[in-house]
Amino acid sequence: MEIKWVEDFLSVVETLNFSRSAKLRNVTQPAFGRRIRALETWLGAELFDRSSYPCSLTKAGESFVPIARDMFDQAIQARLILRGQMAGKQALLKLAMPHTLLLTLYPKLLLEIEQCTGALCSSVEATNVHDAVMALVERNCDLLICYHHSQQGIDLDAQRYAMLSLGKEPLRPYVKALDKGVPKYALPGTAAEPLPFLSYSIYSSLSRIVEKQLSNSPRPVHLFRRFESDLAEGLKSMALEGHGVAWLPASAVTREVAEGKLTLAIAPNDEEALASGLWCDEMDIRLYRRLDDNRPDLDRIWTSLSNAHALR
Repeated sequence: MEIKWVEDFLSVVETLNFSRSAKLRNVTQPAFGRRIRALETWLGAELFDRSSYPCSLTKAGESFVPIARDMFDQAIQARLILRGQMAGKQALLKLAMPHTLLLTLYPKLLLEIEQCTGALCSSVEATNVHDAVMALVERNCDLLICYHHSQQGIDLDAQRYAMLSLGKEPLRPYVKALDKGVPKYALPGTAAEPLPFLSYSIYSSLSRIVEKQLSNSPRPVHLFRRFESDLAEGLKSMALEGHGVAWLPASAVTREVAEGKLTLAIAPNDEEALASGLWCDEMDIRLYRRLDDNRPDLDRIWTSLSNAHALR
């Protein structure tokens, strides 16, 4: 049995609605239903009467409610105790975030956090956005950091999760810079000579943002897909070698642009595109926490970051 099944069960006890609970738990409804069924199979009893709306607890379900709450409380308490033992006198802060933010944002953010806490022991799960969100939902991390965009939003219930904006992140098309900073490839390309496109795979949160930007471009963009990767760092490496155009977070290429190795994939004489930021976009960097995780050390960190970023 998995503890997340118990939390799934307690969520339905609260909502009496499988669809609502699936959304709160950030799981598709079919997957959520399978997890409840897995718990029922493990227990050997049906917990919900699904023949009515809203659903209701069976007698077995009613009996299991106090047991489930006790199991969940003990699991959380055990985690807090063991974390304290593993970290000694230092608090252990667990975070989840995409790989790019681990490389670009987190080292600086940790300095901000340690101004409040002193030297801190932290652990980061670097993964895709979906798994990072699930780490927060399933209590496998204390804080979630991720990009937010209208095309790739994070749908977490505001009554259960607090959100803080840490700033903006430009997303721009970059290519290898030739002599005098001239881009090797310049958008928009032509139908006869499309430009090589270094794209995010469909599993990347940035893929939808870039694809929507291209489809909404006021000028037709002509590209052929040359390479795919889940990671911005992979696309950056390919762009540095001159293999094509890659849309990259600006913070991921700060050094390469300053050294003249990468430049915007826009011709220097295309003043309209440069002035309007054509083919460029912007994302919000957001920090999330669970509202029911009210440990004093986490509260201090959140308050400190909230005060710092409210002034920016």
